[in-house]
Amino acid sequence: MRIEWTIEAAAALQAKFDPPVRVWKLVSDNEGCGCAVNGVPFLWAVDEPAPGDLRADGEPIELWYEPRHAVYFDDVLRISYDGANRSFKLSSDGQIYTNSLGTVDLRTSASTHTR
Repeated sequence: MRIEWTIEAAAALQAKFDPPVRVWKLVSDNEGCGCAVNGVPFLWAVDEPAPGDLRADGEPIELWYEPRHAVYFDDVLRISYDGANRSFKLSSDGQIYTNSLGTVDLRTSASTHTR
């Protein structure tokens, strides 16, 4: 999987949480969706990748994913940022996954403060 970041998306994501996030994980979160194939894409801030996670190609953000979630996404993804709506967009050449990509801080060492 390859992730292409816009400059605005990388800057907004890096500034979002305090303390700064080193490791992000792209997931297809299906908890509460009623079906494993109806997941919602999320970016999780994590302390470190889980055993078995794979690192996506792309800079400047370190992004990981679970191999079992790769089936839900195209091989090349783009993450952009809409400053007017303060929202992240996840898309590919074939589709828009979401115009409101959620971010959740799941780090054990994280502050509960978000900007």
